[in-house]
Amino acid sequence: MILVGLGSNIAGPWGMPQETVLRALQELNVAPLHLEKSSKLIVTKPFGKTDQPDFVNAVAIISTKLKPEPLLQKLHAIEQAAGRQRRERWGPRSLDLDILVYQNLITDNVDSTLGSLQLPHPGIAERRFVLEPIAEIAPEWRHPETNLSAHDMLKKLR
Repeated sequence: MILVGLGSNIAGPWGMPQETVLRALQELNVAPLHLEKSSKLIVTKPFGKTDQPDFVNAVAIISTKLKPEPLLQKLHAIEQAAGRQRRERWGPRSLDLDILVYQNLITDNVDSTLGSLQLPHPGIAERRFVLEPIAEIAPEWRHPETNLSAHDMLKKLR
């Protein structure tokens, strides 16, 4: 299972945040990617840098033959088409796409031409805006390092 997190909190070429996330879901269904399932859209408070607009978030299950690094390149190309500009960490963005889980692959901070790619995404357990959608669309999924489900991790957050 490959899980991709989606988020947007400012307008871009694809429209307002909700429109942008919906369009990004469509882009996740263009070869070599296949959208298997997506969560409902949720509106959440910003994480990290809080003085910015609320986010529209979702999580998608996709399939692809791309390995993690080429998949990340593809996701970055989708972000760029949606007007993403990387200015500040956790800052406002027209689109953010993160590989949350790539099958059961566990990697340590792999440095590449794309920056660092750690799998599963290191922030999953602290982010309600990721856990709630995962619990909705993949209730059977378990974190490959902790063996906790999204429901288990949500309970710890409460």
